[in-house]
Amino acid sequence: MAAMPRVGLESWLVAARMDYVKDPRAIHRASFEIIEREAALDGFSGPARALAVRIVHACGMIDAIRDLVLSPGAAELGVRVLRGGAAIIADAEMVASGIVRSRLPAGNPVLCGLRETKRDGGARVVGNTRSAAGIDLLRHRLGGSVVAIGNAPTALFRLLELIDEGAPKPAMILGFPVGFVGAAESKRALADGDRGVSFATLLGRRGGSAMAAAAVNALAAHEGDI
Repeated sequence: MAAMPRVGLESWLVAARMDYVKDPRAIHRASFEIIEREAALDGFSGPARALAVRIVHACGMIDAIRDLVLSPGAAELGVRVLRGGAAIIADAEMVASGIVRSRLPAGNPVLCGLRETKRDGGARVVGNTRSAAGIDLLRHRLGGSVVAIGNAPTALFRLLELIDEGAPKPAMILGFPVGFVGAAESKRALADGDRGVSFATLLGRRGGSAMAAAAVNALAAHEGDI
């Protein structure tokens, strides 16, 4: 088959190019303008609003805002403790990787016990998932921390069990586990419990590591008074 002349090939490539926005700043600006215009954000203000916008942006679903629940003053507290250097505990490496280190206001440590369960021969995994075992491994770091759960419902269930058993309380729980088994139930247990711990969660089956990391990033990047 004869090769297409170079001039003809270049013309074809130009004609075949799709028309789409390529400027990352324009994409970012337009995305948040759409969220502000279409999402029901009237019930959110300050850092809670920033968190809500980031959650919608992370999943691309405007209606997710209806399932977002925060305890009173939770977002403001999250901003304060992060500024004060609180550790961030993640249930999964995807959550930990999604946290933008340059946005952390105090060089906050980001911890993920799941990594340690690979090195202890699985001894702590007996009777539960590795994600839950990872929360157990970091029990001594829970006090005053921000716990971000975006993958395993078992990690959130285990965290609530530890608190009920008298473990040091986190300052805030960002509960966004995803799935069909235990996700909705674990988040309902978080929202309905009376444990004296601030929280943000997305009720139902939806969630994910991107949402949990986005929630941390929203709080960490918040500027101004709270």
